[in-house]
Amino acid sequence: MGHIAAIGEPLRILGLASAGVLLRPAESPDAARDAWRDLPPDVDLVLLTPAAAGALGPEAVDGQEPLVAVMPP
Repeated sequence: MGHIAAIGEPLRILGLASAGVLLRPAESPDAARDAWRDLPPDVDLVLLTPAAAGALGPEAVDGQEPLVAVMPP
């Protein structure tokens, strides 16, 4: 079984650490793109804040792997 990662503003994703989610804080669009690029290969699900999803563009959300979910605003 793979892992779950979250990319986005630290205050939006911090609580997910208690569930074992791999946190990739990203305060800027460039940081979100760097976090996406540097995800470990065993990540199966990525949770994105709306800002991170906007920085990554529709290609990230529409891709096959990993599965991506965007948090509500």
